[in-house]
Amino acid sequence: MQIAAVVLSLLLAVAMLGSGVMKLMGTAQMTENMRVVNVSVPQMRVLGVLEVLATIGLVVGLWVPGIGIAAAIGAVVYFAGAVVAHVRAHEKHLQPAAVLFVFAVATLVVLLLAR
Repeated sequence: MQIAAVVLSLLLAVAMLGSGVMKLMGTAQMTENMRVVNVSVPQMRVLGVLEVLATIGLVVGLWVPGIGIAAAIGAVVYFAGAVVAHVRAHEKHLQPAAVLFVFAVATLVVLLLAR
């Protein structure tokens, strides 16, 4: 179970880091994706910071399990909000947010079981 916890934590961290950096850089694709779900550029930057912080929490959680669990909880809440934002905006391409939500839930469950 420990190996699964490490692998899932690192994969989720990489996914969140990539997404967070794109939000912080304000790439055209990310800005357009955020506009479609009614997220302003300043709000997008805050979301990027949250994703980078979650990345740090997931990595630190490899040594301090409580921090990793807290970061995984934050990721679950974050991606649940992303799914809700897509649904509220009637945006048809919510698959990435939904997949990351399921991935975050799986990571959290494995982290809790590995504890």
